[in-house]
Amino acid sequence: MKEIVGVRFKSVGKIYYFSPGDIQAQVGDHAIVETIRGVECGEVVIANRQLEDDQISAPLKPIIRLATPADMKIVEKNKQREKDAFRICEEKIAARGLKMNLVEVECTFDNNKLLFYFTAENRVDFRELVKDLAAVFRTRIELRQIGVRDEAKILGGLGICGREFCCKGYMGDFQPVSIKMAKEQGLSLNPTKISGTCGRLMCCLKNEQNAYEALIKITPKVGAIVVTPDGDRGRVEDANLITGKLRVKTDKSEVPVTLDRSEVKLLKDAEIRVSREELRALKNLEDK
Repeated sequence: MKEIVGVRFKSVGKIYYFSPGDIQAQVGDHAIVETIRGVECGEVVIANRQLEDDQISAPLKPIIRLATPADMKIVEKNKQREKDAFRICEEKIAARGLKMNLVEVECTFDNNKLLFYFTAENRVDFRELVKDLAAVFRTRIELRQIGVRDEAKILGGLGICGREFCCKGYMGDFQPVSIKMAKEQGLSLNPTKISGTCGRLMCCLKNEQNAYEALIKITPKVGAIVVTPDGDRGRVEDANLITGKLRVKTDKSEVPVTLDRSEVKLLKDAEIRVSREELRALKNLEDK
């Protein structure tokens, strides 16, 4: 067992564990810690707690101290510096005619590094841009190309449901989303119906997948062979996982009948498969 404190550096970001030492941190406190990027100030979201060793992936770095009022003033100054750096970087990008879209700028607590996050359709040669920025800010400059999902998480917005993006609202890390999930949930494999504002598969497909997997286990699939309450054999032509209603075409009638999944006896189930053509046409929606 090891004692940890959980620290987050963005309002909805990944939680990192640090060793508190003799420090007793409370949720809502701010802590000064050392990270791979340098010295940072983050918010405590998990107070002192004991965790099993196998739940900790790497040696824990210690918390340097809890943030003081003077430290928080530095954080505010850094936020203003980030805004200035964003404006200047956009000017430099335009001056050099680079095909890149600046998304966010971050400044480490100790002012030792400025990180510029951008999107671009192709690789960008930004070596001269780095020199321009280093000449202005006199500190280490790092440019990172990010994906469209990361851009959506940073900028935020409203999804087609009218709610805030899942990634911006509460998701600490992106979860893998697949075309197979959309197929299993009975959704039309139309890119405009199953993709979010970022142009990739909607994160809510992953959120709802566990519920659909449970329903799939108890619901005959399209193509399954079943026996109706009248003793007739039939084939399932349509299945609604949520309501449990099946449309079954029997051997004795050309007109399908609507039955509840609890009313039929399953003889042979079918499989939900995504064809190669569907995968090929929609594969880019799975890319991060």
